[in-house]
Amino acid sequence: MERNYILRNQDGHYWGRGKEWVDGSDRARVAQYKHHDEASNTVFELSSKDFGLRAETLEVQLKNGKLPKLEVSQIPLPGFDTPDDEVVEPELENPV
Repeated sequence: MERNYILRNQDGHYWGRGKEWVDGSDRARVAQYKHHDEASNTVFELSSKDFGLRAETLEVQLKNGKLPKLEVSQIPLPGFDTPDDEVVEPELENPV
């Protein structure tokens, strides 16, 4: 069986091929590494830019050359924290 490595952060998001975090619902968007060293180096690079990042390297067994079903994160992705219909308007200091 072929194995690869993927990265998951503390929110359950996976590092994607597009150089951004993805929730895991689309396995094709998740970045895969053939070698543990590659995955570890990527974690090091990402954590040097974001010191609050807590990422782990996961070894996964590929099924027919594809990633198995991943656990989809329930935490919103960065940049998608507030849906458009829930935008909070700032209060005016001196309303007229």
